[in-house]
Amino acid sequence: MGVFSALTTAVSGMQAQSYALENISGNIANSRTAGFKRVDTTFSDLVPDSALNRQIAGSVAAFSQATNSIQGDLSATRIETNAAINGDGFFVVDQRLNGVGSNMQFANSNLYTRRGDFDFDANGYLVNGAGYYLKGLKIDTVTGSLIGTQPEVLRITKEQFPAKATTSIEYRANIPAFPGTNNADATVPGSELLSPTGFTSNPLSTTQGGTGIVIGSEITNFLSQSIPGGSVTVYDALGKATSVELRWAKTTNASAGPPATVDTWNLFVAENTGATGAATAYRNANIDVTFDSTGQMTAPASGNITLPTMTIAGTTITGINVTTGGNGLTQNGDVSGQIDARSIRQDGYTAGTLDRVSVSADGQVIGTFSNGQVVALAQLSVARFNADNALKRLDGGAFEETIESGPPIIGLGTSQLIGGNVEQSNTDIADEFSKMIVTQQAYSANTKVITTAQEMLRDVFSIIR
Repeated sequence: MGVFSALTTAVSGMQAQSYALENISGNIANSRTAGFKRVDTTFSDLVPDSALNRQIAGSVAAFSQATNSIQGDLSATRIETNAAINGDGFFVVDQRLNGVGSNMQFANSNLYTRRGDFDFDANGYLVNGAGYYLKGLKIDTVTGSLIGTQPEVLRITKEQFPAKATTSIEYRANIPAFPGTNNADATVPGSELLSPTGFTSNPLSTTQGGTGIVIGSEITNFLSQSIPGGSVTVYDALGKATSVELRWAKTTNASAGPPATVDTWNLFVAENTGATGAATAYRNANIDVTFDSTGQMTAPASGNITLPTMTIAGTTITGINVTTGGNGLTQNGDVSGQIDARSIRQDGYTAGTLDRVSVSADGQVIGTFSNGQVVALAQLSVARFNADNALKRLDGGAFEETIESGPPIIGLGTSQLIGGNVEQSNTDIADEFSKMIVTQQAYSANTKVITTAQEMLRDVFSIIR
């Protein structure tokens, strides 16, 4: 039986090496396939049960060895919806069953892939080159919170991003202790202050008995007693823009003695700089802004100044707060006598449309809109497994969960996503060629065993003749 056993053992050796060559062939064929994971081959000896002093080497069987946990090189593609996982994990994807557009039906099963060459199709779905659709969770663009708990196929349409009315103007500036108004004269005490004289409507705040309004006929006089505080574009609820011009006027000096114990300023907003006659030109915010001897603002205590409701160039503004953050507005000496506005920013914007989409390091799909807003639209689902190499391989670089792999753990963990990149195959051509040479030699050696066994059997048959 020894010769016949040698024949069957050599055949098993040839089969095992053929299996190894098949894997090598597949690895080389997919050396340029995005996200491909090579399949190595392991060998196991098959030993028949026999007496201790009659044990033989036995035949051989070949088995595949997955390399799902070995990362391939990352390659930049400049396509912002492409993404590569740097570390452990797999994109969660699904397959299309039938239908097109909004009627498209999916398998509603979670598959997993490292192939991240995702791009938009005509219906707004993110699909990779193998036809798998990316899954994740939508994000509420208003609250920033996730919608739902189970990953779903992501569809991002180019709907208009709604306008937001301005509610806050962040104002950071230094107001000069001695304002350089046209009327200011360092030799004349109080010449830098806003005087109610000459204003029929009295432009001082209502807390001081005035109406807080400057009319068209008083514009020149008012401009001579105030200094510009900067301007900013604000938006109403429909996204209509208008420019808000601010002016500051000092009303009291702390050095003037009782009852003035602090420096006091009033903020005015231009309603119609081209107003004439009795038409309103500037409107007072009607809040006394005071500073102590160190130049720090003492009132209002909140640091916020609410602008009056008014209509500017046909746009009504209302409910806007000028926020200073308490210490963002100071009164210090400035030789220029003008306001140094370091920051004037508001929180409103007009409506916009989606311009581009990218993927962040933490797996968020970020939308950039034509109105300048950058908003998170969705959170990609990334799954990790305790046994990556026990996943079942499918066509197109996808994998399926198995009992051996364990259930998916959703979340990036310590991994991160690299947008605009794709992971390449982890096949090493040089290594595959080396394995191919070894496999060829092993296969040839097994054929030699068969040839030798054949010659031995021929000698046995010759004895009969």
